This record gives sequence, C-alpha cells and structure tokens, in this order.
Amino acid sequence: MKEYSQTFLQQIYMVMLRIRLCEESIVEPIFNREILCPCHLYSGEEAIAAGISASLVKEDYVFSNHRSHGHFIAKGGSVEEMLAEIYCRDNGCSRGRGGSMHLIDPGVGMLGSAPIVAGTISLALGAALASSIRKEDRVAVTFFGDGATGEGVLYESMNFAALMKLPIIFICENNFYATHMPVRDCRVQNNIRAIADPFCIENDEVDGNDVLAVYEAGRKAVDKCRRGEGPYFLECLTYRLRGHVGPDDNIQGLHTDIRSPEEVEKWRRKDPIENFELYLLNHCNFGADTLCKIKKDAETEVAAAHEFAKNSRCPSEKDLLNDVFL
Repeated sequence: MKEYSQTFLQQIYMVMLRIRLCEESIVEPIFNREILCPCHLYSGEEAIAAGISASLVKEDYVFSNHRSHGHFIAKGGSVEEMLAEIYCRDNGCSRGRGGSMHLIDPGVGMLGSAPIVAGTISLALGAALASSIRKEDRVAVTFFGDGATGEGVLYESMNFAALMKLPIIFICENNFYATHMPVRDCRVQNNIRAIADPFCIENDEVDGNDVLAVYEAGRKAVDKCRRGEGPYFLECLTYRLRGHVGPDDNIQGLHTDIRSPEEVEKWRRKDPIENFELYLLNHCNFGADTLCKIKKDAETEVAAAHEFAKNSRCPSEKDLLNDVFL
C-alpha cells in the first residue's frame, strides 16, 4: 500500500469536505428561492476534483463546465467569492454577473467555466498551446461530462493536441447520464476512454469515487505532459447524488428521477467521502476525533462564507454595462 503523509491526506480530505458542505449548504437556499440561478451540484463527484487538483500546481490551468463548484474550490478558489457569485452578489468571483455556471479565478489558475456542453474544451486547448509556445511548463486541464463526448469540438481538440503534443489533460467525468439520458442510450459501447485511441492519445479509466486512485492517475498524466509527452485522456467513473440541475429530480415525495431508487442507493454506498473516511480510520492512523475536528472546521468555514455572501451588496444598476464588451 502506497504511503502518503498525514498532512497530504488531511488536505485532500478537507477539500472534499469543503466541496460537499458547500453543495449541501445551498440546497435550502435554492428551495427558499434565496438562490435563483441554476445550480448543478457536484455532490458525489468530489474525489475527481480533489484528486486531480492535488496533482497540479497553482500555475496550472483548469477549465470547467456547468457542474463547476468542485473544480473551482479544489483549485483553490475562494469559497466566499464562489457563494457570493451563486447569490449573484457584487463580491462574487464574477461580480454577480455569472452565477453558478460562470466561475473564474485566474489567480489560482481557474480560468473559467461555462454551461455550453464542451464549450471550454477548445479554450483549454488554446491555453495548452500558449503554454507550449511560451515554454511555461504549465498543464491545462479540461473537465467535461460524458454528454460532451457527443460534441465535435472534443474530437477536433484531441486531434490538434495530439499533432502538437500539447500539455493538456482531457478529463471526462462519466456519471452515466447526459442530463437525463443514460449513457447506454447515447453510445453503442460505454467505452469513452477509447475515443482517444484513434488520435494515439494515451488514456486510462479510473474509479472516480476513489480520491487516491484519481490522484495517482492525475499525477501520471501531469508528469507525462510536463515531459512533453502529452496530451492525456482520463475517464473517471462516478455518479451525481443530486439532480441534474438543482437539489433533486424528485418533487413532493414522488420519485420522478429517471434513475431508479435502487440505482441511486447503490451509488450512495460508494460515497467517495465516506469511503475515504474509512480508509483514513483503518489504514492511516487517523482518529475519529481528528476527522470530527476537520469536519467542524469545514462547516465553520462554509457557514462564514454564507454570511459573507448574504451580507454582500447586489450589483448596482448603474454598473450594468461595466465589464461588458459591446
């Protein structure tokens, strides 16, 4: 069994908790209509963002999609500014103009997210090309869902990246559903990683609910890119525990989710945070008291971030056209 320092394990656990607690903390404000912008929650997929970001450095670039909260937090984005943005306040990371699906913090290498399916893949490609031309030793990561594998821009980007040997990692978070359509109805075979083969791009599949497995796969991909042996394609198998958009697909006690209750419950038993907690307790000399303290610290941080967001001012009408290119 590979050994990791307790500091590293504690940090990666804190990142996963921070993401989960943020996601779950906005459920009630959404139901109460305090939060009005559409939110695609990352609950259940935390191990991917946490594991990949742990293999990166601050200077590396990350591009995200509509389900962006986890990537933003894991790359080091401010929880306060993210929640303020979700509340559409002026102190938000996009000055309250973008909401949940338009998060950005260039200071930590989070260069943006967008709701257009596959919309940021080509942007990550451009960032990787710039890094290569400037010899900056920066890696670009693009996160996208299984639904994005039906978009042509992904294949065009993979072809160009392979031709130029660019330092870009294509990460597919395969949660088996493109909006409400199961992947079995979208693909003849559920072998997403294999789409990289015709471009001679090295690829792998990993359990996206195992944070250390994701970290090791991410570190391998990052190391190859830094050696000039990119690109790399990584498929992470995971599952969202909430609805496609909003807290839940079920209303008024009725099960309206296309996913069966049995399927959802099966994946709840694979909860990446609970499984990592068991690993820390059973194999890494972490005590229950230690985990409890880390969790309380995360809860305090998220609660304070909500207060910051709620007490932040709304954007002024007089600033409506500021930062808008006409």
